[in-house]
Amino acid sequence: MTSDLEFTCACCGAHHPELPMNYTAEAPAVWDPAFADADDCLLSTDQCVVRGQHYFVKGLIEIPVIGSDEVFSWGVWVSLSRESFSRASDLWDRPGREAEKPYFGWLTTDLPVYPTTTLNLKTRVHTRPVGERPFIELEPTDHPLAIEQHTGISLERVREIASAVLHAGDGEQR
Repeated sequence: MTSDLEFTCACCGAHHPELPMNYTAEAPAVWDPAFADADDCLLSTDQCVVRGQHYFVKGLIEIPVIGSDEVFSWGVWVSLSRESFSRASDLWDRPGREAEKPYFGWLTTDLPVYPTTTLNLKTRVHTRPVGERPFIELEPTDHPLAIEQHTGISLERVREIASAVLHAGDGEQR
């Protein structure tokens, strides 16, 4: 969050002293809490395996905020091939891992603030130094999220997102 930016929610009119500059998904869209006790499933803060067949890593889609030094980010999950996931896991705690070539992946987080689903957008997962989440680069397309990542967003758009996220469970349908 950034403390020098406050906002008034467009949905409910409540005043908030800080404007959130990031949101995160706790699990990939395909995760079911019933998987938690299964031997072939894993969900950590950074990695996920479903039924020993589907592999995911968590990373950040970063979006520059136009006219400021701020960066807005979405913490999202991306599916990787078994080979890419294995390679990323092998290098997870290894200094210098950021030299690794990007991995291809599919976005597996649905961000409902967009008019069309964000599921299955093509991505490149760029490994960063140990302790930093990977950078998720979206393939340039006409999807609004990809456009925002490549062109930036206004502070007003960040406020719109904040209002929408705060009221996501209020029965709004897409």
